[in-house]
Amino acid sequence: QVPPVESGGGSVQAGGPLTLTCIVPGNIIKNNCIGWFRQAPGQEREGVARVYPPPSVATTYAASVKGRFTVSLDNTVNSVYLQMNSLQPEDTAMYYCAAVLCGTWRNYGNWGQGTQVTVSS
Repeated sequence: QVPPVESGGGSVQAGGPLTLTCIVPGNIIKNNCIGWFRQAPGQEREGVARVYPPPSVATTYAASVKGRFTVSLDNTVNSVYLQMNSLQPEDTAMYYCAAVLCGTWRNYGNWGQGTQVTVSS
């Protein structure tokens, strides 16, 4: 399976926004739930947001990001986005996307390289 490709990470000051993009093969984005995950140094990878495929596109968020992060997708360009607002230093991590079993944070398929987000206070 072709791994997803994440981009859009960078360095930002606390309170600022950042939008990440995940490119997923077309056959996957149209038929699978997609999740965004993050992993900070020394910590386990955790799920932060996930989205159902069209036509549902229902979303779920981890408590730590709810109200600040928004996940969306555009299957015409095979992309899943993570819009992050009001970023805090604790959001600093490597961010990944992956196909997941709908309703869970259980990923399947390959992980991409990730994209680094660094938030300074």
